Amino acid sequence: MVVDTLGLVWSLVVTPADVQDRDGAKLALTEFRSAVKFPDLIWADTAYRSVVGWALVKWLWAVEIVTRPRGRFVLQKKRWIVERTFGWLNRSRRLSKSFERTVDCDEAFLRVAMIHLMVKRLA
Repeated sequence: MVVDTLGLVWSLVVTPADVQDRDGAKLALTEFRSAVKFPDLIWADTAYRSVVGWALVKWLWAVEIVTRPRGRFVLQKKRWIVERTFGWLNRSRRLSKSFERTVDCDEAFLRVAMIHLMVKRLA
């Protein structure tokens, strides 16, 4: 999932459980590329270190890895943007467990839940 600083979804890719996070990130960034050609900066978690070089070579995108200090917990604003979005989506009862047969159906229900969240904020 690629979100902006408000936590709104720009790109969403649902993959089977046997796909590594770094490979899923490449798929999500490829979909994100269709909406945004030249982002200023992309923040990513430490699990996506391999995506930094890939995005730089492929599209000249700057990807910054947000790391945490060793040995202690420090709240980092940029690191929790996507986690906050996942928290909002977990309020949707349909998304609490994945009972769907296809990943396309999972993706559709994620999009519907995000649309519902955005519409609620407008009112």
